[in-house]
Amino acid sequence: MSIFDSPLYQDALGQLEDAAKIMQLDPNILERLKYPKRALQVSVPIRLDDGSVKTFMGFRVQHNMTLGPGKGGIRYHPKVDLSETAGLAMLMTFKCALVGLPLGGAKGGVCVDPGQLSRQELQSLTRRYATEIKLIVGPTSDIPAPDIGTDGQTMAWFMDTYSQIEGYAVPGVVTGKPIAIGGSLGRNESTGKGVAFCINFAAKKIGMEINRNTTVAIHGFGKVGVPAAEDLYAQGAKIVAVSDVSCGIYNKDGIDLRSAVEWVKQRKLLKDLPGAKIISNEELLALDVDILIPAAIDGVVTKDNARNVKAKIIAEGANGPLTREAIDIVCKRGAFLIPDILCNAGGVIVSYFEWVQGLQNFFWDLNEINTKLHGILQKSFEEVYACSKSYKCDMKKAALITALKRLDKAMRLRGLFPS
Repeated sequence: MSIFDSPLYQDALGQLEDAAKIMQLDPNILERLKYPKRALQVSVPIRLDDGSVKTFMGFRVQHNMTLGPGKGGIRYHPKVDLSETAGLAMLMTFKCALVGLPLGGAKGGVCVDPGQLSRQELQSLTRRYATEIKLIVGPTSDIPAPDIGTDGQTMAWFMDTYSQIEGYAVPGVVTGKPIAIGGSLGRNESTGKGVAFCINFAAKKIGMEINRNTTVAIHGFGKVGVPAAEDLYAQGAKIVAVSDVSCGIYNKDGIDLRSAVEWVKQRKLLKDLPGAKIISNEELLALDVDILIPAAIDGVVTKDNARNVKAKIIAEGANGPLTREAIDIVCKRGAFLIPDILCNAGGVIVSYFEWVQGLQNFFWDLNEINTKLHGILQKSFEEVYACSKSYKCDMKKAALITALKRLDKAMRLRGLFPS
């Protein structure tokens, strides 16, 4: 597959071109932003528990590093490929620029189903992958983090591998680590908490109050969906539907969120949750709710099903859950869209906090972290909202325009090497 073939990459490219046209971006800057700076593909052979050797394909893509070191997660998923990774790296460039972080965009992953590997096999996979991509990552060059299929333990293995090669502890090589080895308070729930913050900002703009009459549906009940649900639930919102890869569950009177969270902790999947009505993921996306949070994977709302979406606020918890055509459809209908590079930026913001804390060896308390997170997201939200009004465009295009303005200025100042 070509690096430009995946629907996600093509969609990101199309959105970039749409925003560039509206703001009349310098075509030379646009030309540079269409392509990743660097793409690495590696083979990751490991010995399985049965003694056989199996090779997996791994990737790391750095899209643009004008503003600082690369930043982006590592994804373990059967559908990971070079093109998808490049598209996600592009989105990370825009996300970091949008929220004002001194970081560039990167992404990585391995084409693997982590659920099919034992703990020891996952450790071997992570350590070999870390060794293979070490030549382009590091605490001042490119800092990975968890993503789909990876977690704090994955980052701990990655950090230890890098540190063993260097000969001393290098906690700044990754973020999303466990607290005991230099992780940050608030990191695990930061993406979902940021989604909830952004939903509150949007609700105020349209005169909606988050209370017991507010209905919420969440597509993807995982690392993003659960913390977002918990924050909104604590405000009194009624979580009427959630879903994962196994099924969707629905209760018009509201799901017992604590029971659902505990069930998933114990059994990993929502399937067979007692007292729940089973619905499909497609049915969940079409529910007549106040707030829809697509927080699973990209491309779940397309031109084919976008007209079925009835939510007043759509918060893109995942990266690219609505395609370019779908965004036009829901926005013309009058939905308030919170774009992914703003809505789910809480994760990279607190990752930045973790990186800074690690470099300083000075750690902040949870209240300070959440206060700083809220402040950055609120400022960024208001900038995007003002941009949407100024350019008379939807929030997705406004978010990209806001990010592109920062990138344009930085790229002009740094110039083109060689000149």
